[in-house]
Amino acid sequence: TAVITGFSALPWLVKPLYGFISDSVPLFGYRRRSYLILSGLLGAISWSLMATVVDDKYSAALSIILGSLAVAFSDVVVDSMVVERARGESQSTSGSLQSLCWGSSAFGAIVSAYFSGSLVDTYGVRFVFGVTAFLPLMTSAVAVLVNEQRLCSEERSISLPSSGLIESSKQQIRQIWTAVKQPNIFLPTLFIFLWQATPQSDSAMFYFVTNKIGFTPEFLGRVTLVTSVASLLGVGIYNSFLKAVPLRKIFFVTTILGSVLGMTQVLLVTGLNRKLGISDEWFSIGDSLILTVLGQASFMPVLVLAARLCPLGVEATLFATLMSISNAGSVAGGLVGAGLTQFLGVTKDNFDNLALLIVICNLSSLLPLPLLGLLPDGSPDADNGQTKVD
Repeated sequence: TAVITGFSALPWLVKPLYGFISDSVPLFGYRRRSYLILSGLLGAISWSLMATVVDDKYSAALSIILGSLAVAFSDVVVDSMVVERARGESQSTSGSLQSLCWGSSAFGAIVSAYFSGSLVDTYGVRFVFGVTAFLPLMTSAVAVLVNEQRLCSEERSISLPSSGLIESSKQQIRQIWTAVKQPNIFLPTLFIFLWQATPQSDSAMFYFVTNKIGFTPEFLGRVTLVTSVASLLGVGIYNSFLKAVPLRKIFFVTTILGSVLGMTQVLLVTGLNRKLGISDEWFSIGDSLILTVLGQASFMPVLVLAARLCPLGVEATLFATLMSISNAGSVAGGLVGAGLTQFLGVTKDNFDNLALLIVICNLSSLLPLPLLGLLPDGSPDADNGQTKVD
């Protein structure tokens, strides 16, 4: 499960490619609208396959990767539309646009979280996959309403010649490489990758709470609902109290707190929470709430840092590249976690070494701390002289 989850993130590792394709190869005269429609159709096909013909882990992995590709591509296209709308606007207007995007995403997560669990309980997983297949089609439908000027045939012919496309690709790659190899960009990027690449025990814990404790899909939906609200709360806490705090201090404190609080899962695995008079359900909800708020508050500085590192001229492409490197770290962490899970003999039925796995994963999250010196010193709001942060 951890391996499939890791592979499902692969489409998110090449986000700059989607932006380049959308910018350089208009379809039917449109750079944004056409790709949003295609992404919606691809997502619908992916979930339709899950609802009907998928019956083994390989076909499931392929369908999940296709669905992930659809979301990643549409995410890049929408990001580029937000950048276009925000260009030339005040920082307040630009920030409101970003808040609208994050708020919409959080609202969607909150709405879907509870109902997905109860629907699985009532109708089964394939029914939920079938319902999910209709949702990407909403993206395709709304894409028709996107206010985008259709390119004339001359502009389309300018975008499409292969020689010009190859030359433009080479130029962008050279620009990105020139930027990334600078120490003030390379070293913080290395820290972000290593910070994200520490092993995770999420998949093993999922099987523990479903197979061992017996949490139902409906209850897991409630937990997801709580974590969705907690994620929004984490963004609010960062925005209200932490955005003026130096990056090194935020990473240091949140990493230590995350490691210590992550150890509380050992209480659930060993049953000590029940001896303390706390039920498994309430403990799981409280644990998820605290860890998600902390996790979101600690991830926001990654976005701020990535935005600060981008020099003029390649902001969008380099930001997408840095986010892809961060995603690659998460994939690596998931795969290392999968290897540890197998090495310790933790399976969907055997949880004897799960407490040890949790301890190893949480202690390993402290490993990047000696590298905090790779991060730029000072406040995130410090004037960079080169970049503007939303």
